[in-house]
Amino acid sequence: MNPLLKIMISLLFLATWTLVPACAQSPGGTLAKIRDSGQITLGHRDVSVPFSYLDDNQKPVGFAMDLCGGIVEAVKAELTLPSLQTRLQPIQLSTQIPLIENGTIDIVCGPATNTLERQKVVAFSDTIFVSSIRAVVRKDSPIRTFEDLGGRAVSLTSGSTSIGLLAARGQEKNFQTRNILAPDHAASFLALTTGRSEAFIMDDILLASLIAGSANPSDWRIIDDSLRTEPYGLIIRKGDPEFKALVDRTLTTMMKTGEFDALYAKWFRRPIPPRSVNLNFPMTAPLKDAVASPNDKGV
Repeated sequence: MNPLLKIMISLLFLATWTLVPACAQSPGGTLAKIRDSGQITLGHRDVSVPFSYLDDNQKPVGFAMDLCGGIVEAVKAELTLPSLQTRLQPIQLSTQIPLIENGTIDIVCGPATNTLERQKVVAFSDTIFVSSIRAVVRKDSPIRTFEDLGGRAVSLTSGSTSIGLLAARGQEKNFQTRNILAPDHAASFLALTTGRSEAFIMDDILLASLIAGSANPSDWRIIDDSLRTEPYGLIIRKGDPEFKALVDRTLTTMMKTGEFDALYAKWFRRPIPPRSVNLNFPMTAPLKDAVASPNDKGV
């Protein structure tokens, strides 16, 4: 072999060998995108109290926004980019997954139920909240369980999972309800407050928000019975283990240090903007379990 060619091949091999470890240590996926663009894009909701919504100054605030703030700081440290810019992108329930998939946003900072069906196209962080499908009734109502709703008028929001879950319980326990379908949660709650129904079935935290914002919060009670428990997680891109590890590691640290509990108290147990309403929603046993043993299990 030509001596010069032999030297060139040796140098090429050496260069390749020395580059492999460097490439292996370089961030890929979402972290590479963030590093190259110099910004991280957070998807936020406008009216998802207290997770992600707009205050009086039209600034996105909430429990999920604060958790994402901690994740942004972790990304800055991971990439050694203290001047990393944060871009805020409004999203809706129908657009959050497509915008994650096409790279418009890097993480969804809002309430999102972690389902096995959604896991086919996106990934979820460890659980940040656990809701239950329950019912709000008048405080003096005899209704304690869903079986007590047999023959009664019940408010349900069109398109909600509550409809199918109630039907399944009714079939299992042999009772039927007279369903009043409304186009949105506000209309469903209005049907209850005006006496057209005797219960409104939906996620308990959403019910708590409606009660807190009502004219007479003490008039209402959320029953203990539940149709299903649903874990919420922050949505991120599927197939990006490096970014997911950073997100989960950040959340776990917050849970272990008590920062998570402090943020929960801030948004669920104290007056919140813009009207200083207190949801007065203690941490449930399922959420306490999720905090004690972080996981990303879906339903």
